[in-house]
Amino acid sequence: MAGAAHCSLQAKRLLLDPKFEGYKLSLEPLACYQLGLDAAVAEVQLRDDQYTLDHMRAFGMYNYLHLDSWYQDNVYYVDQFGRVMNLSVTLDTALQKPREVFRLPTDLTACDNRLCASMHFSSSTWVTLSDGTGRLYLIKSGKRGSSASEKWEIVFNEELGSPFIVAHSVSFVKSDAHSLAVLLLRVEKDELDTKGSGFHVTLEWVTIAEGKEGDHRYEISKRRVLQGKSVPHYAAVEPSGDGLMIVSHKPFAFLQSESDKLEENDDAKVPNEKKDPLYYWQQTEDDVTVTVHLPQDITRDDIKIHFSPDNICVTLKDQPPLMEGKLYSSVDHESCTWIIREDKSLEISLIKKNEGCRWTELIIGDTRGEFIMDPSQCSEIAESLMHLTSEVMNPNPDKEKPPCNAQELEECDAFLEDGASLCRFDGDSLKITHIINLGSNQYLFSVVVNPKEMPCFCLRHDVDALLWQPHSDQPENMWEHIATFNALGYVQASKQDKKFMACAPDYSYAALCECLRRVFIYRQPTPLATVLYNRKEGRQVGQVAKQLVATLEANDPILGFQATSERLFVLTTKTLFLIKVNSGN
Repeated sequence: MAGAAHCSLQAKRLLLDPKFEGYKLSLEPLACYQLGLDAAVAEVQLRDDQYTLDHMRAFGMYNYLHLDSWYQDNVYYVDQFGRVMNLSVTLDTALQKPREVFRLPTDLTACDNRLCASMHFSSSTWVTLSDGTGRLYLIKSGKRGSSASEKWEIVFNEELGSPFIVAHSVSFVKSDAHSLAVLLLRVEKDELDTKGSGFHVTLEWVTIAEGKEGDHRYEISKRRVLQGKSVPHYAAVEPSGDGLMIVSHKPFAFLQSESDKLEENDDAKVPNEKKDPLYYWQQTEDDVTVTVHLPQDITRDDIKIHFSPDNICVTLKDQPPLMEGKLYSSVDHESCTWIIREDKSLEISLIKKNEGCRWTELIIGDTRGEFIMDPSQCSEIAESLMHLTSEVMNPNPDKEKPPCNAQELEECDAFLEDGASLCRFDGDSLKITHIINLGSNQYLFSVVVNPKEMPCFCLRHDVDALLWQPHSDQPENMWEHIATFNALGYVQASKQDKKFMACAPDYSYAALCECLRRVFIYRQPTPLATVLYNRKEGRQVGQVAKQLVATLEANDPILGFQATSERLFVLTTKTLFLIKVNSGN
């Protein structure tokens, strides 16, 4: 954590509407279609020994309906006979019955401590599937959503210990070999935890790779385990398989293998002598200057430096690279230079691509350098913080408008978890590279906008709900604000019985459902066809945001909830409902 870059989320002002007036209840009818299921959904009730809040969040509130974001309006669920059932919608008025695409080889009822079956769509042709007993299946599906081209074939299946659910998976190609990375979530008994709940949460990061030289068998190449004390709200592997991001209330950390512990113990035996930094660096608004002390016998011809927009590599003679890695931010690599100074030190000048961006480190994860701050920069920072400090304790207690009045806060403004954080872990060093303290930015839900990117996550910011798209390949813009749902943060807090939340991939609406029957839909503001005036302010209202309510004709609890640009899919024990929200125009 010490070497992690502390970041913040930057909201785009153009996507915020400070004059939003609220949602108007609309009585327009919503077309609702329902399909009776041949067999009930394979719901797994919590056992007596699964009594913690983490068990409820991970398994009791599990979404049994799986949306295939690679294909339009394509959903899956697993029924009580272990059949993976699919519904692909093209025309609402000509709905087909859900069809079987795969059957789990194991008898689900034979395992006493099983969890719910889970799946994730790693790519347009690959699926990862768990039967809830601790066995993982890697499936080549062909083009899904069509009975002609869809054929699920098991390529890999292996017992991986205690039961788990699949949290996320990605498919990628590295070194000309196809691989899949899968995140497995478990809540396990912790004998050492005597004061807490008695359980801990693990996320196992499994990499399964194709054999080399024509061997098409898939085998596990890496298994790494993270452990924490709370179920993560969000956990996803980067598309490249190089890292993962986690949003959680309590921190996660990788468990060390025995070899890592031995190496660490060997390092601890070495006396704690303070080593001189390998390099020193300074920065201005426009550039970064790096100084490296060279050995006596090094000449100009022995130095090789390679600049690229995001990386640097410094090599002396034929030795391993002296400095190598990803820069904190992009540089104009064609304008970067280096010289040997009179005191036999190497001076490297990096020209910042984003002027004014203050770097917190030179090379991400490299702690061997020392940053030297210019005295003028120190005074500039101190001056910018001057307005936040005072030499007098509470200088103006009778101020007419204090900055915060706790008595004005309502019950729905309170957050149970104000210590949540967003962390990015590196797959090689197994350490945190970026961290954001989310504070009161309550996590709401996640959604896949582009299946080739990481899932987006939605956070509450004041009364609004802001949607963030992670970009693992853009260090200077790693989390982008892409959409806003006005006042949704405030509205959802008043729904005491809410179970699931979702939004359309095109941001046209957000929706939430209660445990039974009711579904609430919140459309984005749209222009009015007629003239409407605000009587209080005497001005014309140009657009209105509508709230719609749908009540399902079912007495069974809602088990699954998914949103597409046109429809909402709601799954109960014996029925699948389709609510037409938007027309296809």
